[in-house]
Amino acid sequence: MNTLREALQEYVDLRQGLGYKMHCEGLLLPRFVDFMEAHGAEYISARLALEWAQRPTVQPAEWARRLCFVRGFARHRIATDSRTEIPPFGLLPHHSTRARPHPYTEGEIRRLLDAALELPVAWPSTPLRPWVFHALLGLLSVTGLRLSEALNLELADVDLDQAVLTIRGAKFGQWRLVPIHPSTSAVLADYVERRAKFFRHPVSTYLFVTRRGNRLDSGHVHRTFYTLSRSTGLRAVGANKGPRLHDFRHRFAVQTLTRWYLSDKDPGRQMPLLSTYLGHVCVAGTYWYLSANPELMAQAMVRLEGRWGDSS
Repeated sequence: MNTLREALQEYVDLRQGLGYKMHCEGLLLPRFVDFMEAHGAEYISARLALEWAQRPTVQPAEWARRLCFVRGFARHRIATDSRTEIPPFGLLPHHSTRARPHPYTEGEIRRLLDAALELPVAWPSTPLRPWVFHALLGLLSVTGLRLSEALNLELADVDLDQAVLTIRGAKFGQWRLVPIHPSTSAVLADYVERRAKFFRHPVSTYLFVTRRGNRLDSGHVHRTFYTLSRSTGLRAVGANKGPRLHDFRHRFAVQTLTRWYLSDKDPGRQMPLLSTYLGHVCVAGTYWYLSANPELMAQAMVRLEGRWGDSS
């Protein structure tokens, strides 16, 4: 029988082979195995799993997540070690809540894009940086792409003639084609031209790059976004919470669903199209945008009431 550490590597390899990223699990589960080895434990027990999950260095919300990771590993391990105990559901119950999305207005997005063009260009910045963030934020706002998907775009993925983006490496290793509006193509074409003139020599093939030509880092993007959102009044100085980049994605989905309702289209029939466009693995993930928005819920109720009236 292999060891817990060997079994963990098999588990991670298996999950990654199925398309799961395993970023958090890959970081935390080795620490769990360290904990088990320190206690001389040869197999997973619910008691030790609970003790590890509740270590005082983390918050209760993290306790539930840690135990969930161990539960998944235990379900895999029990196939080769019958002594394994799977932590029961209901231990450390915690229901995480989604952050309330910010409903960006057209004016707020315009102010963000204008502020991006006013970013400093003196060293260590560059004259290209304002155009990088103008194009990136604009793209996020009109396509509903995840930030990671936008940052993973390479020049070869951007077909400006056909106005189509190829999104690779999305969740579960999926890829998809995303059509874009001609005005979006024009903005990207302008940025690509400025990018080529700025570097004048081969650099990274990624679309959005740093001053050195490397792939733009998500941490850099978030820090710059916080600066822009504060300068435009969207976020208070020093505030830890406020509008997020991911809220652009929410806005795109809500606007699409709202247009369907107002044009008397059946969102139930159209939902798989939106789900595919957004790259959701399951259409249930797209339905959350309906339940999380009061305006959409009101439209849904009007439609249902109309059907009930017709059938009465």
